[in-house]
Amino acid sequence: MRIALIHALRHSPPPVEESFARLWPEPKLMNLLDDSLSADLAAAGRITDDITRRFLELSAYAVSTGADAILFTCSAFGPCIEACAAKYPDIPVLKPNEAMIEEAAGLARRVGLLATFAPTLASMPPEFPAGMTVVPKLAEGALAALDRGDVHEHDRLAAVAAAGLRDCDVIALAQFSLARAAGEVAKATGLKVLTTPDCAVLKLKRLLKAA
Repeated sequence: MRIALIHALRHSPPPVEESFARLWPEPKLMNLLDDSLSADLAAAGRITDDITRRFLELSAYAVSTGADAILFTCSAFGPCIEACAAKYPDIPVLKPNEAMIEEAAGLARRVGLLATFAPTLASMPPEFPAGMTVVPKLAEGALAALDRGDVHEHDRLAAVAAAGLRDCDVIALAQFSLARAAGEVAKATGLKVLTTPDCAVLKLKRLLKAA
């Protein structure tokens, strides 16, 4: 079984590979990375037709290699991923956050959504079910710390930001790259912390084992 992982941030492959290794090591993984996508989205301030086209081209390449499923790992590109899912209805095509949102909906009504990439906090809250309260929080400076290789500062800043979400029922970490800070966030809040890679891997396992 082959699963294509499509990334728009260079920090995303390690956490999802770790989740697969721990939760479902059997599939063959392929990584496709275009980290200019995140930079172009930040510069444009919105998803453009060109960005959507590039997502479709990446998914077409993945399908051409025989991928049994595609998992996107950057949560700021929901409409692009929906376009890919519509084009390839015969295989699972997952948004990075959909499995985590489903799990959060079964656990809580008030969810703290922690992100390090600001556009995510605009695109992701509408994906939660109606009736849920989503409290968005940006971990200022955390992504920049990760970009310069300071993982401890990244985790510290994530925990500092998460402390402002203690009045929520559960914390959802919006980026795959944030998964590494789950332990520090849990310590800072005393709350259950959901990560996108773990939830996504478990959903793919259910879908593909049932197929």
